[in-house]
Amino acid sequence: MSKHPYRGLYLIAAVLLLLPLVLPNSFYVDLVIRMAINAVIVLGLNLLIGFAGQISLGHAGFIGIGAYASAALPTHLGWHPLLAVVVGALAAGVLAAVLARPIFRLKGHYLAMATLGLGIIINIVVRNEAAWSGGPDGMAVPPMAFGSFEISGDKPWYWIVASLLCVSIWASINIIDSPFGRALRALHGSEVASKVVGVHVVRYKVSVFVMSAMFASIMGSVTALYVGFVTPNLADFFHSIELVTMVVIGGMGSIYGSVLGAVLLTALPQALATCEGWETVVFGAILMLCMIFLPKGLVPTLAARFGKGE
Repeated sequence: MSKHPYRGLYLIAAVLLLLPLVLPNSFYVDLVIRMAINAVIVLGLNLLIGFAGQISLGHAGFIGIGAYASAALPTHLGWHPLLAVVVGALAAGVLAAVLARPIFRLKGHYLAMATLGLGIIINIVVRNEAAWSGGPDGMAVPPMAFGSFEISGDKPWYWIVASLLCVSIWASINIIDSPFGRALRALHGSEVASKVVGVHVVRYKVSVFVMSAMFASIMGSVTALYVGFVTPNLADFFHSIELVTMVVIGGMGSIYGSVLGAVLLTALPQALATCEGWETVVFGAILMLCMIFLPKGLVPTLAARFGKGE
């Protein structure tokens, strides 16, 4: 971390305050909302991958848990949407805590396959439990309402998501600068050395996995409530890979790299929409070039080149 870790946060907050004044229409407001949602998810995922050095290829499953909790619990049980968000996050956290111990005994590609399997199982469940989840077609999500006041439209959700992003960046900075964060970085460097100096390796692996899962679940709920509809695609394998790619492109172990990676990879498909069927090819080529010339990610590479911290 740099000597002034909050400078980037102040800049992002200022940009978020000014953007509504310059965005030309609701399409761009919607795009910024999706960027911010992805950024919060990637911040949590980067704690796991970039700082603790533990891979997860099934993280979209936790997004699905939050999204479907916000859809199914109010629809079928009549729960308030806010309570459904909390229950979804707790459910994702409990599932992550239960499965983390056996999963994180694995290493390398075995760990990757285990987390991939977890995400696939969650996706299969939401596709097949049609009575609760609507099956492959998805289901509508009741709006977030407090009495007669209903949160709907781009502008209210813009401010909610922008606030969540700023709070998440602030929380991530404080986590990484805390003893917990230093233990995560030690764990990434060497598990054996971490054990020698007294770091409880399993406990920290489980804790950061639970934390990142709850980040993902909450933003899955926010996505569902904002869009008003949820489908199993939100929890599929390709979404998980997209999130991991955001971490890698922005820079593993970089808080502001997480934000930049999420912004770029959320906007890139829209920018490539004019390529008439070549979007995937161009998208892949851009990612390859980034990995070849910026192997540490955008923010760490640029920070090192200009001799400054993150």
